[in-house]
Amino acid sequence: MAADPDPDGPLQLADMDEELLDIFLEEGVDILDHSDGMLARLRENPADRELVVGLQRDLHTLKGGARMAGISPIGDLGHAAESLLEAVADGRRELGPIGTEVLERVFDRLHGMVTRIGERKALAMPVTLLGYVDALVRGETIAFEAEEEATAEEVAAAAPVAAEEAKPAVTAPPVSHVAEVVARQTALDVAAEEEDASVRAPQEQIRIRADLLDRLVNYAGEVAIYRARLEQQLGAFRGGLVEMEATTARLREQLRRLEIETEAQIIARYQREQDEGEAQNFDPLELDRFSTLQQLSRALAESAADLTNLQGTLDDLTRQYETLLLQQSRVSSELQEGLMRTRMVPFDSLVPRLRRILRQTGSELGKRAQLKVEGAQGEMDRNVLDRMTAPLEHMLRNALAHGLETPEERAKIGKPEEGTVRIQVAREASEVVIHVTDDGKGIDREAIRSKAMQRGLLAPDAQISDRELFGFILQSGFSTAQTISKIAGRGVGMDVVHNEIKQLGGSLHIESELGKGTQFVIRLPFTLAVTQAVFVKLGETNFAVPITSVQGVARIAPSELEAQVAGGSPIFQYAGEDYAIHDLGQLLGHGQVKAAESLQVPLLLARTGDLRAAISVDQVIGSKEIVVKPTGPQINSIPGIFGATIMGDGSVVVILDVAPLVRRADLLRQAGETMQEAEVAELRQVPLVMVVDDSITMRKVSSRVLERAGYEVMTAKDGVDAIEKMQERVPNAMLLDIEMPRMDGYELATHMRNDLRLRNVPIIMITSRTGEKHRQRAFEIGVDRYLGKPYQEPELMRNVQEVLKVGRGGAG
Repeated sequence: MAADPDPDGPLQLADMDEELLDIFLEEGVDILDHSDGMLARLRENPADRELVVGLQRDLHTLKGGARMAGISPIGDLGHAAESLLEAVADGRRELGPIGTEVLERVFDRLHGMVTRIGERKALAMPVTLLGYVDALVRGETIAFEAEEEATAEEVAAAAPVAAEEAKPAVTAPPVSHVAEVVARQTALDVAAEEEDASVRAPQEQIRIRADLLDRLVNYAGEVAIYRARLEQQLGAFRGGLVEMEATTARLREQLRRLEIETEAQIIARYQREQDEGEAQNFDPLELDRFSTLQQLSRALAESAADLTNLQGTLDDLTRQYETLLLQQSRVSSELQEGLMRTRMVPFDSLVPRLRRILRQTGSELGKRAQLKVEGAQGEMDRNVLDRMTAPLEHMLRNALAHGLETPEERAKIGKPEEGTVRIQVAREASEVVIHVTDDGKGIDREAIRSKAMQRGLLAPDAQISDRELFGFILQSGFSTAQTISKIAGRGVGMDVVHNEIKQLGGSLHIESELGKGTQFVIRLPFTLAVTQAVFVKLGETNFAVPITSVQGVARIAPSELEAQVAGGSPIFQYAGEDYAIHDLGQLLGHGQVKAAESLQVPLLLARTGDLRAAISVDQVIGSKEIVVKPTGPQINSIPGIFGATIMGDGSVVVILDVAPLVRRADLLRQAGETMQEAEVAELRQVPLVMVVDDSITMRKVSSRVLERAGYEVMTAKDGVDAIEKMQERVPNAMLLDIEMPRMDGYELATHMRNDLRLRNVPIIMITSRTGEKHRQRAFEIGVDRYLGKPYQEPELMRNVQEVLKVGRGGAG
C-alpha cells in the first residue's frame, strides 16, 4: 500500500476555519489525556462497563469535533474505535488483552494525529489500524503487523461512498477491508451529541501566556519586597517617635526645673534688695516684672507643649499607616498565593504523555510494560514540571531499554511477561520526591565497574559503595549498552538528566537490586517562588531556611554539645525522636559555631523524609515570608542552595536547603572523610562597640565616628535597654553615659562587673560630669577610661583602640 506522498507537507486549510481548528486542538488534547487515564484503569478492570462507556463518550466528542473542523482521518478512526466500544458495552464482544492493546494503539495514533494538526502537517489514514478495529468489531482474530497508510485517492477507489461523503480534508480511509467501516459513517447522531454536551458541559476558562503569568508572579514578589521595606522603614519611624517622646519628656522636665530655678533666683534677688533697703511696696512678680530669662523659659515650655502635640499627631498617623500596611500585606499575600496557585499543576497532567512514551518505546523494542502512578494528584510548580518532562521521558525509555527483560526472558525466570514501571510522587517538607522504579533485571555492577576501569575512572583494587558505583551512570558518555540504537547506548542522557535536576536545585540517586529492579530517587524543590523561612545567623552572615523543613527550635548547653560531639555520634532527642547533631559552620565549610559565647546554643531541628538533623547555629533571628529569587545555573548546581531573597533593607540572603548538606556530610563521614573548611587567611574580626546614651544625638554622632573607623556599632538608650541587647550579643567595648533614665551608667557598669559574661568588656565612660568625685567613683566600679563631653574625635578613637588592644586593665 502506498504511503502518503508528502507526510511532512503542509496541511491544506483552504476550507477550514482557523479559529475552529484551534478550539478543536485544545479540546482534543484534553479529551485524549482524559481518555488515557480511563484506558489505564480499563486495562486493570476490563469488565468495568462505566469505563467503556466513558471512553465511548470521549471518542464520540473527539469524532464530532474533528468532523466539524474538517479533519476526516481523526473522525474516521474515532468512529471505528467508538463502534468497537459500543459492541463491548452492549455485550456483543469481549475486549480482551488484544482489544485493549488495539485501543491503546488507536489512542496513541489519535494523539499523534492531533499533534501533526497542531504543527499544520498533513495526515494519512492508518489503514492497518482501522482493519484491526473492524476485525474486532466483527469478532475476528487479528495478528499484528506493520501499519500502513493510504492516500485519499486509494480510499476513493476502495470506498466511493465514503469518498463522496468525505469533506475536502487532509485524507480519507483506504483499502477494501476498511471500506465497510468507512461506508457506515453517516451524519452525526443529534441525540447523542445533545447527551454528550450535557455530560461534558464546558467550564468557563481563559487562556494566558505562561511568560505573562511568570511576570505577574514576579511583580507580586517585588510588591512583597517593597512592602517589607516599607514596614522596616515605618518601624524605624516608630522608633524615632519613641525617641522623640522620651526627648520631649526630658525637655519638659528640664524646663520645669529651669522655671523653678528662675523664680527662685528672682525671689532671692528681691530678698537681697530688701535687706539692702531697696524694698518696694510690691515684689517683681506682683508687678509682672518678668525677666527676659523668665519669658524665654515660658516660651520654651509652650514650644515643648507644641512638640508633644506634634508627636501625638505623628503617632496617630503612624498607627493609621501601620493599619493600612497590615491590610495591604493581607491583600498582597492573597494575591501572591492566588498567582502561585495558578502556577501549580498536578503531576497527573503529565501522566498521559508518559504512558504514551512507554507504549511507543515498548512497541519499538518488542517489550511490554505498564505504567503505574501513585500520588499523581500532588501539585508541583509548573516551571519545575515542564523542565522535568524530558528527564522523566528519558528515564522511562531507559527503564525499557536497560531495565526490563523481553517477554520471553521474563517468562523463563517466572516474572509476568508484562513489566511494570512505577512512578511515586510524594511531598516531603520543602521537597517533592519522585521515585521511578522498574521490576527489571537491575543494574549490572560488574559491567559498570569494568566500564569505569576501562575509562580510567576507577582503580582495579578500589572498594566503593553501590551508591558511588551507580554514580558513574550519571557521568557524560558513560554507557554499558552492548548495542547502539536510537533509544539507548550512545552514552548521552542520564548526565543531561542529572544536570537538569541539579540546576533545579534537586538531587538524584540510584538504588538497584540485581534481578529485582532499579529505582531512581529524584528530589526537587516544591516551588521556585514564595516560601516561609526561618532566619539564622552564622558569624556575621544571615541565612534563611524554608520553614517546611524545620520541625522546631531547641537549645543545648555548650558543655553537653561538646560531650556529644566528643562521643563521635552526637544525638539530640526531641519529641521522642533522635536528631543527628550537625554544625552549620562545618556544613558550609566556614568555621565552627561559637558555642562558648552564649549560655545555650540554638539548634535548628530539620526533618525531611527519613532524615532528622539538629543543626547548631549562632543565633535564630525569627521567621517571615520571603520571595525566592533564582540564583542562576552556576549557583543552583551547588548542593544546599535553594535560592536567594532580598530583605527589606536591600541586602541579599541565601536560602539554604539543609537536607543535601546533611546528606553530603553523612556520605563523607561514612567514607571516613571530613568536611573541608575553606582555605582562607585568618579573618579580621570586626570589633563590636556598644554606645549607651539617652541622647539620640550623641548616639548618632558616636556611631558615625566609630563606623567611619571600621567598627560595628550597636546602640542602647539606657542601662536596661543595654542589658536586654547584650543577652544576644556581647560587645568588644562599650561607650557609656552616666545620667540616663531607668538605669544610669554607674548602675550598668556595676551590673556588668558582677556578670560572668560581661565582666571583661572594657568600658569608656563619656559624660559631662567631669568632677574628680564622679571620676573616682567610676574607677572604683571598674570603668577603664573616663572622658568628658564634648570629646575630641582623635582622643576617643585612641582610647577605643587601646582598650580593644590591651583589654581590661589598660592605663586610664
